[in-house]
Formats: sequence, C-alpha cells, structure tokens
Amino acid sequence: MQDIVLLGLNHKTAPVEVRECLAFSKDEAGAVLETIQHHPAIREAILFSTCNRVEILLTAENRDYAAEAAKTCFSELKNIPASQFENNLYIYNGDDAVRHIFRVAASLDSMVVGEPQILGQIKEAYRIATLKKTSGVVLNRLLHKTFSVAKRIRTETGIGGHAVSISYAAIELGRKIFGTLEEKKVLLIGAGEMAELAVEHLIRNRAGDIFVANRTFERGIALARKFKGNPIRFEEIPDYMLLADIIISSTGSQGFVIRRDQVKAGMRGRKNRPLFFIDIAVPRDIDPGINRIPNAYLYDIDDLKSVIDENIEDRQREAVKGERIVDEAVISFRQWYESLDAVPTIVALRKKMDAIAKAEIRKTMNSLPHFSDEDSQALCRMTDALINKILHDPTLFLKNNGFHGNKTLYLDMTRKLFKLDES
Repeated sequence: MQDIVLLGLNHKTAPVEVRECLAFSKDEAGAVLETIQHHPAIREAILFSTCNRVEILLTAENRDYAAEAAKTCFSELKNIPASQFENNLYIYNGDDAVRHIFRVAASLDSMVVGEPQILGQIKEAYRIATLKKTSGVVLNRLLHKTFSVAKRIRTETGIGGHAVSISYAAIELGRKIFGTLEEKKVLLIGAGEMAELAVEHLIRNRAGDIFVANRTFERGIALARKFKGNPIRFEEIPDYMLLADIIISSTGSQGFVIRRDQVKAGMRGRKNRPLFFIDIAVPRDIDPGINRIPNAYLYDIDDLKSVIDENIEDRQREAVKGERIVDEAVISFRQWYESLDAVPTIVALRKKMDAIAKAEIRKTMNSLPHFSDEDSQALCRMTDALINKILHDPTLFLKNNGFHGNKTLYLDMTRKLFKLDES
C-alpha cells in the first residue's frame, strides 16, 4: 500500500516572511506538480498555496523519500535553502494527513475559524492537479470526500453563522437594531473593500435603496453600478442623512467626515425618526459626540469587535461538532483505503459471488421440489467449483502475481465494477 503524506507550513508554524517566500502562483503550482510527479517514490500529488499556508499532499511508496523530495522541490523552485524553512514544516502521514486536509477544508485550521474562502482555494488546487494529471485514484477519492466533509460541517454546525469580519458585523448589528433590513435605506461613505463587503451583506439582507458617497466620485459610481446602488457626491452627504436609516462609514480620512453639528441640524427634518451610524474606519470617521443627540445612535469599531469576539467564541464551540464529523470521516476513508489492499478486495469479491450463487441455488431448488438433499449438495459443490475457477485468474492478477503497475488502480476498478462498496 502507498502512504498518504502531507508536508507543509502555515500561519501557526511560520511567520509571514517565510510563507510569502514559499507562496506559489497557479503557474508555479503547475510547475511543482510537473517536477514532483517524475520522482520515482511519488505516485500522486496536489499542492495547496494560500496566503496562510503552503502544503503538498502526496501518495508515495516511501513517505520519507517523498517528504524529502517535496522539500527539495520547494527549495529549488523558489531558490531558497531548505534550512530557511525546514524548521517551520510539519509532516503528517496516514490518518493524520487525512484528518488535516479535512480540517483545513472545513476551515477548522484557519486563522479565522469558519471562513469560507479556503474550500474554494482547495477546489482550485485540485482542479490544477487534475489538469496536470497528478491526482489519481487515492487523492481523487480523498478530495471528493474532503469536499463532502466540508459541506456537511458547514450545513450541520453553526461554524460559519456568526459575524467575524468588521463589515459583516456592522450589517448584523444593523439587522439586530431594526429586526430586519428589508427596505431600509443605507448611506455608505467610502467605496473601498470594507464598503464593498458591507454592500454584499446588505443585498443578502434585502436592504432598500443604497447610496454610495466617495471622495473620488468615479470610484463611488463604479461601486454603486456594481450593486445597482445610487452614487452621490461627497458634498451631498448632509442632504442624504434625511433619507437614510443607517449610515456606514469606512473612509481613510484623517479627520471626521460627519460632525456633530451636521447631524444635529439634519435631525430636525427627520421628525424623530432614528438614525444609526456605524463607523468602521480607523481613525474614526464620525464624531462620537453624535451619541448625545436624541434619536442618533453611533457604534464604532470597538463596539463591533466585542460582537466579533463573542461570535468567535460561538464558532469555536461549533467547531467541536465539526471535529466529531471529521473523526467519523477519517474512519470512513480509512476503511475504503484499506479495502484497496488485495486481500480485503478478493475476500469481498468472493463473498459477493458466493451470495449471488446461493440466492440463485435457493430459487432453483424451490422451483424443483423433486430435488433430493444429495442433489442439492452436488449443486452447491458444483457452484463452489465454478466460483473458484472463475475467480482464479482475477485473484492472481489482483495479488499482483507477476504484474508490474499501479495495483491501486485495478483494485479500485474491481470494487467499482462489482459494486463492492455498496451496502
């Protein structure tokens, strides 16, 4: 049997300056796979490279040779001495490697537990491996199992259901204040990444009109068009405060974008309708003195961080459920993997043939009541002899008796042809 090996480093074992030196682009990932697949000890390979981890998943005849080959490949392709990163590496084998890849895909091993991006990154890595034909029977099965485990954890636990980004937390806060964001008018000040993420969450919550104000009007137009919002000029912010229910600000300004006196003047025209400000900028965009104005409520990034900290704790509790699902999946995968050894496959094939034969014998004997016990025994002996003769050559082949090739491929094909893994 081949070994399943995973070698890599991540945000827990290596500082960013080491991770960035070993990060591989899509083209470079293809080069790694092409290089390593020619190593005589390695059968299959998939490379994962993100800002927080670089890992290579392998099947190999000799795990020590495979790990050394991967380390050398990293060193040569990145022109970095192995001594600069080998102390940051971890190596997992067998169940430990399988468990690790399940945990990574389910974001149980991420810097922010429950973040959804990692699964898409692993799917892309698998796509590259299939294009390069470096993923075979074992890793194909393992990666498909990985995707189903990640989906199950996302579905059956609340690991992704709590806000842990500033933008998401801001929208969640607004939703809690109003009960629902449907038809609520929102003014976004700033058109950067934080604002864009906030708009995505607003649309998901079916918010009403979205107005976008940015110092560079062109950038505001671009963001508004992308999400079917309404661009306004920066100078129009005081006027639109009369219309908005929620104002979210995330500019890079060094001074207040909205001052207390502007809000105080604007509140007179709102007829006591409350106005909520969510300031996600550092330094702050909105004058904290606004909190002293009746019906005006301001939340800043510190308020949001306390929400996020609570939600991270919730995610950690949900992660315990995810770990149980991972443990179940590791056992399930191991049972399949062990079945690729010749003996369990041959035994399963013989049992299936025997069960089919005995069922047919019973039907035959029921239709022939004149059969004696001796006739029945003779029929059974003849059937056993037929099964032995039919399975003789396949058994020798599966035991690799004189055959030199990828035995795993033929064992897997046998199990599929005869549906040996179906209950």
